[in-house]
Amino acid sequence: MDDIVRQAMAKWPNVPDCFGWLGLDSRGQWHMRDDQVQHLGAFQSGQTGAKGSVLRHEKLIDFIHRNYDADAQGRWYFQNGPQRVYIELEVAPYIWRLSETFEPTAHTGQATQVLACLVDETGRVYLQTTAGFGLVHTLDVGLVAEAIEKGLWTTEDCLSRELPERFGFVISPQQGEITSP
Repeated sequence: MDDIVRQAMAKWPNVPDCFGWLGLDSRGQWHMRDDQVQHLGAFQSGQTGAKGSVLRHEKLIDFIHRNYDADAQGRWYFQNGPQRVYIELEVAPYIWRLSETFEPTAHTGQATQVLACLVDETGRVYLQTTAGFGLVHTLDVGLVAEAIEKGLWTTEDCLSRELPERFGFVISPQQGEITSP
């Protein structure tokens, strides 16, 4: 967490939390969701326009990445100065990209090591890593297949609706419950 964020938290300890205004999609992109967008439906609903506008400002994205964390209830957030901005997840708290040597890196830039590889009922691939749980970016599924063929990873079948509870994350903090993607 940035020092300036810690200082703001100490200076203004009672700022209310923010829900519904920021989402993370299955490709590792951040989406701003104003009131109008939120009224269109849940972030993960697939409803046209419900995701909001993709963030493109690199410095803002880097700031979000440095201050991205989860609370004790498994709700992911971005600490924006004294305010905690809870994240609507489309699928999982991390989106993994793989190097040619099969090393995963999160959408936040954090490198990690694979502990388990899971495949859900629709063929989506997830990794449990030393940094946490996340979805493999669709562009890297071929590398997953290669890692499996080389005997580096074995897969485990899973049901997507069970993943939030199993790995301790909340898809929609705004809804206040663990829900499946």
